Amino acid sequence: MRLRGVEPEDWEAFHRFDENTDDMRRMDRIHPPRSAAAQREWAQKTAVKEQDDRLLLAVESLADGAVAGMVTTSETDHRAGRFLYGVAIGTAHKGRGYATEAVRLLLGFMFGERRFHKCEASVWGFNDASIALHRKLGFTEEGRLRDHEFFAGRHHDVVLFGMTAAEFAARHPFPREI
Repeated sequence: MRLRGVEPEDWEAFHRFDENTDDMRRMDRIHPPRSAAAQREWAQKTAVKEQDDRLLLAVESLADGAVAGMVTTSETDHRAGRFLYGVAIGTAHKGRGYATEAVRLLLGFMFGERRFHKCEASVWGFNDASIALHRKLGFTEEGRLRDHEFFAGRHHDVVLFGMTAAEFAARHPFPREI
């Protein structure tokens, strides 16, 4: 797999993610349906938008070139050196290691090239697969916000995770200098 910018023609893949309630809930939360025209416009705008350190990247399967999901960064704080990230893989591509590899690539870039010090992540308390992924990658559980988000008819906990650049490098060494 590889990470790449969103292209205008990716609109159909993202539209399929938005049509799948489980995919939407894993990515964020359920939003009102978006028309194909609106999804095309979003992909077009995203494809030409300056990214800076707030990234939205497609996770692409090398086997067939399909968009398998996305990774994002947000809430970048250069003064403190931290950022928030998210990863979502579509149902059709689950269980193939895309999330693990996508997060490793993203963190390697943000820590090793952009000089950030800490990555933070928020995970729905019921998302056992995502909690296991973060623990496997070496994130530390830093807290739990009880009954913090409302969807699907009730409030849910949010589990907070963090990882420093040094913790990442200890588990996933940066490439040697040339």
